[in-house]
Amino acid sequence: MNKFDISESFMYRWRYWIGYSVVIIGLIAALIFVGLYLPGGISNQEMQSVVTSDAISRANLNSITIIDLPYYLLQKASLAIFGVSILSIKLPSIILAFLSVVGLVLLLRQLFKPSVAVLASLIAITTGQFLFIAQDGTPGILYFFWSVLLILLASLISSGQKKFRMFYKISFCIVAALSLYTPLSTYMLIALISAIFLHPHLRFIIRQLSKPKIIIAMAVAFLILIPLIIALFKTPNLGLTLLGIPTHWPNFGANFASLGTQYLGFAKPGGTTLMTPFFELGSMLIIAIGIYRVILTRETAKSYVIAIWTLLLIPVIIFNPNFTSITFLLLVLLLASGLSELLTYWYELFPHNPYARIGGLIPVVILVSVLVFSGADRFVHGYRYDPMLINSFSKDIKLIPKNTKNIVVAGDEFAFYNVVAKHNKQFNISLLPAGDTFLATREAKKVFSGYEIDKIITTSTYNQGDRFYLYKK
Repeated sequence: MNKFDISESFMYRWRYWIGYSVVIIGLIAALIFVGLYLPGGISNQEMQSVVTSDAISRANLNSITIIDLPYYLLQKASLAIFGVSILSIKLPSIILAFLSVVGLVLLLRQLFKPSVAVLASLIAITTGQFLFIAQDGTPGILYFFWSVLLILLASLISSGQKKFRMFYKISFCIVAALSLYTPLSTYMLIALISAIFLHPHLRFIIRQLSKPKIIIAMAVAFLILIPLIIALFKTPNLGLTLLGIPTHWPNFGANFASLGTQYLGFAKPGGTTLMTPFFELGSMLIIAIGIYRVILTRETAKSYVIAIWTLLLIPVIIFNPNFTSITFLLLVLLLASGLSELLTYWYELFPHNPYARIGGLIPVVILVSVLVFSGADRFVHGYRYDPMLINSFSKDIKLIPKNTKNIVVAGDEFAFYNVVAKHNKQFNISLLPAGDTFLATREAKKVFSGYEIDKIITTSTYNQGDRFYLYKK
């Protein structure tokens, strides 16, 4: 009787493809869910993003915002094609989130074993931090998107593969140039350049690259950077914003308290729009092991980049806790390093015992499963039941009746609703009543001479559930 050879089984031979399929299917399901159902509304920041995107015009160059310009152009295109809706506002972030995770899987596969890439990716896409920025209709997703692409392309260039290397070099320069429109991306580039100068292997690879091709790639990048360079000459303070340098001395006590809540607030999770803490306690413990792993393997190029990037970002987030999203990929890389250390340690304990090696995966799979399901569950229930989170998102544009002709809004709402009216072309926006009937927002509700309230449009929330008032003469 022949012994059973697990390496010949279907599940074993296709285990990584099955794992990657689970990641992609889970990602698509998560993006559809958060895009359509949770949080199910838009925040004040998203409303301001819509106004900024719509204001961009070739006829008025002063309307072009330089900060996060690539994102606003994408959002403007989404609004022009699909009109103003909750989904069209969030669509650019959803698309970029999908591309980011595909890039993350490729990056983790490049830097770690396939098993680590699958497990780390599953944990990353089910964290509240990722699920929030994936549906948030603001440029926050760019912090993750640019970082993933830059490190992925840099790793592909340094991998030694001749095929597509020219494409990777040009793509890297294009991505690097576009990323400079987003605050704090400079530090990622500084970390990569510093690692090249400090690490012998990376220096050797750079010397082997074709100089004329590098010059061509850099020329393409320069053309992309021309609007940014002009803007910096006109407004030098723009450089401080891109570097994350505050214009006034911060309150360090409040900043450290905010950072503690965002990274270590396990006892009292919550938040306003962004759920905190970013990762579960179990994930943070694995990240701590990842830091230990980076210290052990400090001679590798990967550890050089992680260490330099960490040192550059620590003072930035201390001065600006609002920029903590930039650390998400860094934490994911440390998480992957921690998982790699756990698996490597177990395999070293039983180098020749296949049953022990397979048995050791069981607690790891259980741990990852708990982190995945608890992360998703916390996000779902947090954005359904936490009063602070629920009240931070408005579903008002869903509630406007189809036959509405006039809407009266408050002064600070006018810019956003004017964009809605411009693209949807169903109603007029004003600060004063007009016609026999009109709809007034909650903020604009008051006594209007000659009109009385005929109907109140509400939501299911306990507080501030009255959203619109229908007035008639």
